[in-house]
Amino acid sequence: MNTLTRLWPLPAVLTWLLAWLGFTALQGLGASPLLAMGTASALGVAASLLGSSWWRRVMIAMGFPLSLAVSGALALPAWAWLLPLLLLLLIYPLNAWRDAPLFPTPFHALKDLSAQAPLGPGALILDAGCGLGDGLKALRAAYPQARLHGLEWSWPLRALCGLRCRWAQVRQGDIWQADWSAYDMVYLFQRPESMPRAAAKALDELKPGAWLVSLEFEAADLPAFARLQAPDGRPVWLYRIPLI
Repeated sequence: MNTLTRLWPLPAVLTWLLAWLGFTALQGLGASPLLAMGTASALGVAASLLGSSWWRRVMIAMGFPLSLAVSGALALPAWAWLLPLLLLLLIYPLNAWRDAPLFPTPFHALKDLSAQAPLGPGALILDAGCGLGDGLKALRAAYPQARLHGLEWSWPLRALCGLRCRWAQVRQGDIWQADWSAYDMVYLFQRPESMPRAAAKALDELKPGAWLVSLEFEAADLPAFARLQAPDGRPVWLYRIPLI
């Protein structure tokens, strides 16, 4: 359990407070009501990335605009209240709700991976659903000579990941529509419900000798080549194509 989880609901309360302070300050500087509300709402949506689950992210992001609406402190046209929802959808597109939330990979989670799944210099690795780039950083530590690619559906997250991981090729796209056939390894940190789909896609598309790697969640339909343990105790599942 990380520190933010233990401190809940303090992150939400602090975010709401900062949003209200920002809204009040902008109003005092003469900003338009819509600009003040949009900026404060954007702060809440950005801070929602710190939430450890979907419902906590929604609470962090939507606390300020809901409290503003209930307070009656601002008269805006009805359509303006959709702005926080639109900002939320920019960060978490609709299809992201059926896959993983933003699960950051701990930096040392993959430190033993290269011993079990050796790859030559220039090997091509995909972080499927790279989020803010934590998985790419962990993969780089494990395979410093590999060519790393990241794929992320949310374009704001993709942009931030590109800034954090300039040494990787990061692009916006759907991991389920992308072609995995060129990669020597595909890394996932999804959710249990996504793993059957990932297993089927790996069997259909990965070339012989390629690896599917999943942090924490097992692809129960596939026999595991190895099961490692990250420093925080979570399992790292390795699958080799063809299945061994």
